Amino acid sequence: MVEIIFFVPFLTGIIAFFLNPSAGRPLLVITGAFHLVLSVLLWIKRPEPMLGEYFAVTPEGMLSLLVISLLFFLISIYTTGYLLESKIRSEKIFTGSMLLFLSTMTMVTLSDHIMVMWIAIEATTLASAPLIYTHRSKASLEATWKYVLICSVGIALALLGSVLITLAMDIGQVDTAVSFSALTIAAGQLDPMWLKAGFVFILVGYGTKMGLAPMHTWLPDAHSEAPSPASALLSGVLLNCAFLGIFKTNKIMCAAGLGSFSGTILMVFGITSMLVAATFILKQTEYKRMLAYSSIENMGIIAFGTGIGGLGAYGAMLCLIHHSLIKSSLFLTSGNILLGYGTRLIEKTGGLVKAMPGTFIAFFGGFAGVSGFPPFGIFIGELLIIIGAFRSAHYAGAGIFILSLCIIFAGFANHAMKISFHDTNAKAQMDEKITMIWPQYILLSTSLSLCLWIPDTLYQTITSAVNYAGGGF
Repeated sequence: MVEIIFFVPFLTGIIAFFLNPSAGRPLLVITGAFHLVLSVLLWIKRPEPMLGEYFAVTPEGMLSLLVISLLFFLISIYTTGYLLESKIRSEKIFTGSMLLFLSTMTMVTLSDHIMVMWIAIEATTLASAPLIYTHRSKASLEATWKYVLICSVGIALALLGSVLITLAMDIGQVDTAVSFSALTIAAGQLDPMWLKAGFVFILVGYGTKMGLAPMHTWLPDAHSEAPSPASALLSGVLLNCAFLGIFKTNKIMCAAGLGSFSGTILMVFGITSMLVAATFILKQTEYKRMLAYSSIENMGIIAFGTGIGGLGAYGAMLCLIHHSLIKSSLFLTSGNILLGYGTRLIEKTGGLVKAMPGTFIAFFGGFAGVSGFPPFGIFIGELLIIIGAFRSAHYAGAGIFILSLCIIFAGFANHAMKISFHDTNAKAQMDEKITMIWPQYILLSTSLSLCLWIPDTLYQTITSAVNYAGGGF
């Protein structure tokens, strides 16, 4: 039964609220391992869901599910050591919310009914909000409320967009299920005016949760204030879940012959996000906020590539996978830096190469990967997007895209060099435990391995998703 994969973490999440922390930590890892096994089995067998009207096993959903499952398992291993070092007071709430967060994100990847998708994405907000407020400070309270309020407004707009798409069904007199799969098949019969309106509202609504500018304002605060394991999930997984809602809607637009309309809007939001990230990353004083703006940049890259379609969409999918792996590694590494130096300020965390050599390797490797150094996958994805943009004669967009990448790299490199090599009087005071180092190494190694060899099943899954959203390549 497909549905068990999100029911299990929901059940263990409820149980975790009533367990002692000493029992909650291993429950986190056990659930993560069980979820990963189920995800692999689901990837291999591709069974039909019991509730087929509401859930479906789709290429883009399976791709996101496998990434979510692997990330959560490795993050749960890191979290066991992090919780011992950080001494979080509300550990039961943190552990329970992490598991509920896994459940809701899994539900998003399997959702096929347009309203079930909306419910699942809204549920991720409710499950993840307590994670941001973990430290119980004024700043974390502000970040939590900003996250809840802004994302709730966005989700409300997405709800309106979903209703407008059902209206496009009624006006077009289409008698079919209100699911992404069915609507993609019947897209040519939908009323184009209401379909366009629905896409715009869904893009703005889910784009708020995805972190696209100018709806991104919650993201730097939330990622900065949340504990590092939660930040890794927010950036590496949650943003992908919101993108799924946009991607599935864009498939309907392409099937209806409206791909140029949706693609143009996606490219505009993508470029805007990259320009905003380039502007703010240059003068950042905190490394976690720097990573947050890097996530905004990468969401812009993914949106831009998806809007181009074809080869650009394939590159966007590669960026989505590798960004999740690398950015999660970087946020976990930032947790080590914060525990070691006791500050989020860049200027007070110099000399990482000597103070914490194991953490330095993970941090610098993550910096190289997320900045698009070859042979990391983000470099390949960005290159394919640029080629796709020139092939489709989007020369101005490609030029701005390249310029933004250069500016962001310059700002990120400046901060990364200060953290890694700058002499400072601050001394790191954390022992580098294996459980707080090796998850990052595995994430980076996985990203690097996928650059050298992509399994045929993974390649076929990516191409299947892309072929429905902008044509082949």
